[in-house]
Amino acid sequence: MRFVSSSCSFFGRQLARFLTKPAQRHDAFAVSDITTLRATLQPGDVLLVEGNTRISTAIKYLTQSSWSHAAFYVGDALTGNPHWQGDLIEADLVKGVTAVSLENYSGFNTRICRPLGLSGFERGRLVEYMEAQLGHQYDLRNIVDLMRYLLPTPPVPSWMRRRLLAFGSGDPTRGICSTIIAQAFQSLRYPILPRAASDCTDPEQACFEMRHFSQFTPRDFDLSPYFAVIKPALQHGFDFRQLQWANSHAIAPATPR
Repeated sequence: MRFVSSSCSFFGRQLARFLTKPAQRHDAFAVSDITTLRATLQPGDVLLVEGNTRISTAIKYLTQSSWSHAAFYVGDALTGNPHWQGDLIEADLVKGVTAVSLENYSGFNTRICRPLGLSGFERGRLVEYMEAQLGHQYDLRNIVDLMRYLLPTPPVPSWMRRRLLAFGSGDPTRGICSTIIAQAFQSLRYPILPRAASDCTDPEQACFEMRHFSQFTPRDFDLSPYFAVIKPALQHGFDFRQLQWANSHAIAPATPR
């Protein structure tokens, strides 16, 4: 039994490494330079990333979204920490929960999703929750959980795609489906995409229930009505008249009549 478990762990690690290798050319369309991005981010923000790995392709297909990865911005909270360096905390299929630098996503399409209405104290609690997860690893023995991502576009109907992400033992699923971040927000009872509950104590007032954390994907932070989409280019004095166009045949600007 121990031999079988060790073999599954070995093959699980090899499969995880295969899935996290780059698999496609990256088309940049919403890239913000790192200086502007860092000047815009605040602790507690969720940074969505359009990845280019094999597993990213499958996640984007299954969620019908551009966003395949989510990281949590902690700012300078880890400065001086001898074990962890970086301004983002994320869950990696191979490395587990780890800290990385924002520079890791230089040149990638990204989106900032900002939770609204939180106090400074509550943002601090989110950061503390994420810090407490650092170093957690994922059980990769259940290779069935990982094999679903070998097909970039698995032949399943659209209504089953989200279920396919949450299927299985749960450990590899937690490593790739933004669920660590979802758990952090749920620890404050902050909503992401809550369900309407039918058993409200006050029938005159709407009430909600939380989804299980394993059901959250990166795009849910984008879809959530409780997270604002922050666009760095618009936060720092954007003036379209200052853009330099390479195409000499571009349409001439309109002149006032």
